[in-house]
Amino acid sequence: MRVFAKTDIGKARDMNEDYLYIAPKNEELKLFILADGMGGYNGGEIASKLATISVKNYIETNFNKIEHDKESILKLIGNAMEFANMVVYEKAKEVAELENMGTTLEVCLIYNNRAFIGHIGDSRIYRIRKTFMRKITEDHSYVQTLVHDGTITKEEAETHPKKNMLIKAVGCTPFVEPDITVKGFLKDDILIICSDGLTNMVTENEIYEQVTKNLSNSCNNLVNKANELGGYDNITVIVIKND
Repeated sequence: MRVFAKTDIGKARDMNEDYLYIAPKNEELKLFILADGMGGYNGGEIASKLATISVKNYIETNFNKIEHDKESILKLIGNAMEFANMVVYEKAKEVAELENMGTTLEVCLIYNNRAFIGHIGDSRIYRIRKTFMRKITEDHSYVQTLVHDGTITKEEAETHPKKNMLIKAVGCTPFVEPDITVKGFLKDDILIICSDGLTNMVTENEIYEQVTKNLSNSCNNLVNKANELGGYDNITVIVIKND
């Protein structure tokens, strides 16, 4: 398995509120986490880091205590994300300046040729298989609900003025329910985990082209592309290939 990643402050922000964790190469637990924080003061930066570390610690502590079947692993990921939500929410209540902080959260645990995925917010996970790229997660955004209702098209959603309004995030309410799913991760499959600083700037076609054309340099190329097009947000991308 080969893993590449890059995070960048972008062109318009004062600090990088994205946070990521990548399992070290020799680590038995193949865990990957990405969080895109939000909130005034330095709340976004704190929320994304807190959520990431909370999930990492929870999964590492409990993985060997559970059965390693599909249901148990999915439940572990869901519980870890609910725990992270509680940690961020409690921290926000403690400190006045952090009152409205929150974060998106993507969790991907690769085990036995399967990707166990947890998702909250509008960061995204894609899988490339052969010549087809599919979005595995669904944005928890106001605009996505409009697409569901048939009020606007998927194409209109890409440029909608309320595109970044979330209906679900970590740390904003006492309880949050993550989307959890499992997908096959076969030989030569590629997973892409990214924040909206990438997807708001770079099209899905371009992401596919960059990753399949030059895997080892794809993260750098995608970040550079997002910055060339304005870099209005922090940009983070993780690319994982199952060799």
